[in-house]
Amino acid sequence: MRFENTGLEKFRVDLNKLDEILPKHGLIRAGQWDYERVTYDRKFDIKEGIYYLRVQGYATEGDVGAHDAYIQLLKPILGKYYYPHGVEYGDDEYFPERLVEKCNQILEEVKKDLEPFNEA
Repeated sequence: MRFENTGLEKFRVDLNKLDEILPKHGLIRAGQWDYERVTYDRKFDIKEGIYYLRVQGYATEGDVGAHDAYIQLLKPILGKYYYPHGVEYGDDEYFPERLVEKCNQILEEVKKDLEPFNEA
């Protein structure tokens, strides 16, 4: 599921600010990066299954590995985890309404916290 019109997809933010702010909202960048892309995940383990809220982006300038990059954010996504295949994001997946509402709330808070650092 793709979150439309959050405004985050218009943000370009310094990687170090993302690494500082997003974990405050439970969005963690563990091993999900390469030299051009980053992914921040928040895991939800609820009775309907395991879901991941993802905020992704790509470097428009600099190098992620060197912690010296500006990241253009993409539209956030929500996916359901299936063992052993991975995360599915399709329109045919079931996403509980309360989870979607919680994700929208988190994304709104993230946007508010990142706004002063948006360089787009």
